[in-house]
Amino acid sequence: MSSDMQVFKLPDLGEGLTEAELVNWLVAVGDEIVVDQPIAEVETAKSMVEVPSPYAGTVAELHGEAGQTLDVGKPLISIARAGSSAGSPAAAAPAPAGSVDPSPVSSGLDVSPAAEAAAETYRTEEKAGSGNVLIGYGTPGGVTGGRTRPRKTSGSAFAAPVAVAEPVTEPAVAGTRIPGKLSAVISPLVRKMARDHGVSLDAIEGSGASGLIMRRDVEAAISVPEAPAAPAVSRASAPVAASADAGAVDSRTGLAVSARTPVRGVRKAVAANMTRSRSEIPEATVWVDVDATALLEMRAELKKRAPHDTPGLLAFIARFVTAGLKKYPALNTRFETASDGSQEIVGFEGINLGFAAQTDRGLVVPSVRNAHVLSARELDAEIRRLTAVARDGKATPTELGSGTFTLNNYGVFGVDGSAAIINYPEVAMLGVGRIIDKPWVVNGELAVRKVTELTLAFDHRVCDGETAAGFLRYVADAIENPGGALADM
Repeated sequence: MSSDMQVFKLPDLGEGLTEAELVNWLVAVGDEIVVDQPIAEVETAKSMVEVPSPYAGTVAELHGEAGQTLDVGKPLISIARAGSSAGSPAAAAPAPAGSVDPSPVSSGLDVSPAAEAAAETYRTEEKAGSGNVLIGYGTPGGVTGGRTRPRKTSGSAFAAPVAVAEPVTEPAVAGTRIPGKLSAVISPLVRKMARDHGVSLDAIEGSGASGLIMRRDVEAAISVPEAPAAPAVSRASAPVAASADAGAVDSRTGLAVSARTPVRGVRKAVAANMTRSRSEIPEATVWVDVDATALLEMRAELKKRAPHDTPGLLAFIARFVTAGLKKYPALNTRFETASDGSQEIVGFEGINLGFAAQTDRGLVVPSVRNAHVLSARELDAEIRRLTAVARDGKATPTELGSGTFTLNNYGVFGVDGSAAIINYPEVAMLGVGRIIDKPWVVNGELAVRKVTELTLAFDHRVCDGETAAGFLRYVADAIENPGGALADM
């Protein structure tokens, strides 16, 4: 391969992830790109991320198509060095009038030593498999790149037609701005807003200097009603039919095969994790009905005093759980088997409390780090934040893979209980069912109370039933007498 060609391989995504699905290319063959410019959107079992380029130059080859699963360490994109002739014929074509050359090298401008050092650090991390290239979204001070011609869409549901260059109004590399050549461009934030709302930037006339498309321009376009269009089918939920099997008859059932849906992304990770949990963990389950009337009354009273600053019920239960895990630390551990067959129970100084969140991509478990030092109000804020980023597909691998205990509120689905599967490699999971009116004996008399069911699944290798029952009873007592419990926490 020519020394003028730079091949960027799919980097280590961290947290033991070895593959990613290519959702959408953000560049096309012939495009001029700069260091740190996002080149592709990929979806891992953890989240959706944009992959930035460690190289500047001309895109020579894209190694993969939208929807394809790529292995870590395999070529992702080939980039001809700026100023070389190794790129495609399209790369050598003159740029459109009024466009900005985003590459400081091909522009004949000097690149600062700081920028070169940042780029070299970036490339070193990528080669070492640090994962920082994805989690950190590029090097500090890097330029969010520009495009010199319209983007080609791949047909993915995540693609949006963009035919303008990105802004170079505040370049991080000294000397890269070309006076008098700024055309109608948008910021990454504005571009994302347009993409999320399905707004075509081709149809927007920028109100900023030199026709720059501003956020207000996209907001105005969003507010304009559009003609109804055929509903789009989510890529995550649309069944993918194998052409060879379409209409084929299944030999076991005798029915025609309507579709085959590849197991990938979050669903693939969930399947592997649950299978490993069930095959390795000898789990046991204990449960108890709990009178949550006092907790609901306490929260209602707090809501009267602070309508917009009252923690949700899950946050209060999470606070009780962290206090219970301090009292019964065996449930906040990990069971490890070494290659020589020796086994250990690994304990932790703190608690990272995971909670199950249903998203369009499947069930994920973001975790509140150091939850044991947070108040119910702080837990509520963090649970809401993590739920939002998880549903947007923007949670980091660390946020999704660092839990030590999981809290699962399946009551939101209208069910009372569940024989939960422990979130491997944790050793326990607490489930909370729906809160409903039930007859309950209070001071020797029958009354209607707000009752829920708590279910604890635990790894019998790390503790016995006494420990599990003690923890479950502690949380149940705290729910039934929240005022006294919080006073002691």
